[in-house]
Amino acid sequence: MILALEDIAEGARLWRLAVSLGWLDIRLQFRGSAVGPLWLTLGTAVMIGSMGAIYGRLFHLVLRDYLPYLSISMILWQVGIAGVTQDACICFTNAAGSIRSMRLPFSLQAFRTLVRNSVTFSYNIVVPVAVYAIFGLLPGVVALLAVPGLLIWAANAFALCLLFGSIGARYRDIPPIIASALQVAFYVTPIIWSVKQLGARGWWLIFNPFYSLLEIVRGPLTGVVPPLMIWIVALGISVSLWLMSLLVFSRSRARLAFWI
Repeated sequence: MILALEDIAEGARLWRLAVSLGWLDIRLQFRGSAVGPLWLTLGTAVMIGSMGAIYGRLFHLVLRDYLPYLSISMILWQVGIAGVTQDACICFTNAAGSIRSMRLPFSLQAFRTLVRNSVTFSYNIVVPVAVYAIFGLLPGVVALLAVPGLLIWAANAFALCLLFGSIGARYRDIPPIIASALQVAFYVTPIIWSVKQLGARGWWLIFNPFYSLLEIVRGPLTGVVPPLMIWIVALGISVSLWLMSLLVFSRSRARLAFWI
């Protein structure tokens, strides 16, 4: 455990290298493209526009109310939760070349993944901001409550990289299993549908870990202050995640170079 904590501390000291590697990943992803990373924004805009028109008609909802909700929900889910979780599974296996070629803290790859997803998030969040501006909606001062939620998300993303990255390096079936589980979670989490549509039957959502984590960021950005219970559940999930990640990473750290 001490060696694992030292690894994390050393990775934090190399944050400049992590930022450079994260930016390099984005640049290589769109190498040769005329538009570059703006494809992230354009693709998201097309997806949100088409989904808003289709699901708005299916649910008989007013587009002015539904499209802003859908846009922020989809971005937070796709990039902030599902995208980070799937990237965490291949955090170490994707960096196998650099891990084998030079002696660096393993946690550096987790910081690198965090930077890469942060850049992706910054390009995608432009779409909900534009939707809010078009419809003249402002969440107000309550939107500042999303800042601690985003900090919790960043800490959880790092913990997920240590946890799923270590397990995914040992068992290569983990990434497709996680991807399948996320597909199911997408439909049982209020993303394309609202909690209000369930009415009194929505009591079970508190047992959905994705709902609490999503709501501490989405709620303030939609002008709603999350209830205290939502924060308690989200913090409890985060603490449990960190304990599991430290336990798994400390036990598997010495074998990671051989597993990849």
